[in-house]
Amino acid sequence: MENRSGLRYHRLVETDLTRTLRYYLDEAGNGLAEGFYLEFQRRIQEAVANPGRFPPVDAGLRRANPRRFPYHFLYRIRHDGIIILVLRHHKSHPARGLNRR
Repeated sequence: MENRSGLRYHRLVETDLTRTLRYYLDEAGNGLAEGFYLEFQRRIQEAVANPGRFPPVDAGLRRANPRRFPYHFLYRIRHDGIIILVLRHHKSHPARGLNRR
């Protein structure tokens, strides 16, 4: 995954994203998968530009919801930017990914 200044990813986010993109490719084709990816990237850019933009949800984590899709990612604000910890479906267990640092 691309790493921009002020942005880090937990090593398992790539797995989360790959699983999600594969689901959209299998179920609806390239167009929807690409739409999800672009919206995910858009939300990441918004979080990097304004880390406090999205609401806090738990112990220093914030939640950003890509529009049109039932997924969200959790991130933590750090002194040097943000770190995205998990990308998950809205129906995932609420504790999924919370142990990632």
